[in-house]
Amino acid sequence: MDFPSNIEEIKERIETTLPIEKSFDLIFREITVDKKHAFVLFINGFVKDGVMVHIMRELQNVDDTKKESIRKIFLKNVPFGEVTQEYDFDKVITDVLSGLVAFFIDGGNSALVIDIREFPAREPSESLIEKVTRGARDDFVETIVFNTALVRRRIGDPRMTFEIVKVGSVSRTDVAVGYIDDKVNKKLLENVLQKLNNIDIPALMMGEKSLEEVLINKKWYNPMPVFRVTERPESVAAHLIEGHIVLMVDTSPTALIIPSTLLYFTHYVEDYYQAPLVGTITRFVRILSIPIAHLLVPLFMLLVAYPNSDYNLFKFFFFFFFGEITIFAQIVFVEFWLEVLQLSSLHTPTNTESAFTIIGSLILGNYAIDMGLLVPDSILFAISSAICNHCIPNPELANAVRVFRWILILATGFFKIYGFVIVWIIEMFIIATTKTLDKQKGYLWPLFPLDFKALKHFLIRYPLAKFEKNK
Repeated sequence: MDFPSNIEEIKERIETTLPIEKSFDLIFREITVDKKHAFVLFINGFVKDGVMVHIMRELQNVDDTKKESIRKIFLKNVPFGEVTQEYDFDKVITDVLSGLVAFFIDGGNSALVIDIREFPAREPSESLIEKVTRGARDDFVETIVFNTALVRRRIGDPRMTFEIVKVGSVSRTDVAVGYIDDKVNKKLLENVLQKLNNIDIPALMMGEKSLEEVLINKKWYNPMPVFRVTERPESVAAHLIEGHIVLMVDTSPTALIIPSTLLYFTHYVEDYYQAPLVGTITRFVRILSIPIAHLLVPLFMLLVAYPNSDYNLFKFFFFFFFGEITIFAQIVFVEFWLEVLQLSSLHTPTNTESAFTIIGSLILGNYAIDMGLLVPDSILFAISSAICNHCIPNPELANAVRVFRWILILATGFFKIYGFVIVWIIEMFIIATTKTLDKQKGYLWPLFPLDFKALKHFLIRYPLAKFEKNK
C-alpha cells in the first residue's frame, strides 16, 4: 500500500488499522525531530526499554543544519540495531507487530524501522526428550533468533542461509528456512519455499506441528511421521552439512528436518557421543526393537490361538516354550533385554519416566496374577513390547508403532490368522505409500529403491574421519 506523505494522514491510517486506544501494549507516541512533527510506534514488551529511552532522547536533540536525509539522521544519531527505510505501509505495520519500532516523520513518504527487539525467553536447557549422557546442554528455546544463533555458533560457513517466511493470515508467524547453499537440493528447496508461501491458514497455533500438517496433507488414518523433529542444535547443524533443509517456527523450541525417510527416525544423537562400535550396536538394537514392539504381542496371541499347529516361525521367536534352554541362549536373551532396558530409559521422556518403571510394572503385574486376572505370559509379552516401544527415539514413530500394534492385536483377537495377515499387509501398504516432500526419494529409501551405499550409512555409525568417504 502507498505511503501517505502527510503526518496527519499517517496518524489517521494507523489509528484505523490498529486499535491504538483499546490495546494497552500498543505504544503510539508523538515526538519532535529537528522541529518536525513525528510519531513512534511499537509494542511494549518487545523493545529494550533502556535503548528506546536513549533513542528518543537523541532524536529530540537533533539539530539538522545540513538538511540531511531522514535515514542519515537516524544512522548518525541512533547507533543501535538495524535501520531500514520502508516505503510499504502494510509492511511497516507487519514489522511493528513482529516487534520492530517504526518512526514516522512529517514530510516523508516512508518510515524508518529499527530492530531493537528483546523477546521474552527462557535460558537454553537440556532437552527432556533427546537426552544424552554427554555433550552440549544448550537446546533450542521458543525464540527463533536465539535458535538460529545456536546453529550459527556451530557452523561458520558463509553460505549458510536462514530465509524468513511469514505464515498465517492472522498470526504472521516467522518461519526460518535454513540451508547451506552449495549443499542443498535446489529443487527440494524451491518446492519447500513454494509450499510455505502458498499456505492459507489463520495461524500456526501449535508451532511446528501445525506447519507439518499443512505442508504434507497426510491421510487421517496414517500415523507415520514425515518430518524428523529435534531440539538439539548440533543435530540441526549435522543435517545442514549433509544437505538437508531445516524449518524453525518462532515460539517453538523444535526444528523440522527435510527430507526425512523412515530410517532417519531410528537415528539418535547419542550414537555420535559414543565409540563407533558402541553406536552401531545400539543402533541395531534400536532398529530391532521396532518390529518386536509391533509384532511380539500379536504373534504370541496367534501361538496361543493355534496351540496344536506346527508354526515353525513362531517357534523360532518363542523357542523358550519347548525344550530346555541352553546357558548360551539364556545369556544372549538376558543381555539383549538389558540393552533394551538401558535404551528405553534413555529415550523415555523425563515427564513420563517416573510412571514407567520396572518396579511399578512388577507390583501391578504381581497383584493381577495373585487375583487371577492375568497370566504371567501375557504380562511378560505386553511389558516386553512396551519396553521395546520406548527404545524408539522418535516419539511420533513410537506412537505410530503403538497404534499399529493395537489395531493388529484387535484384528488378531477377533479374526485370528486372517485378521493378522490382512491388517499387517494394510499397515505395510500405509507405510510404503507415506508421502515426503522429496519426490526423488520415497519414504522407504534407501531400502526401496535400494541404495546400498546409503543404507550402510544408515545402519553403521562410521567414524567421523570416514564419514564423507562412506556417505
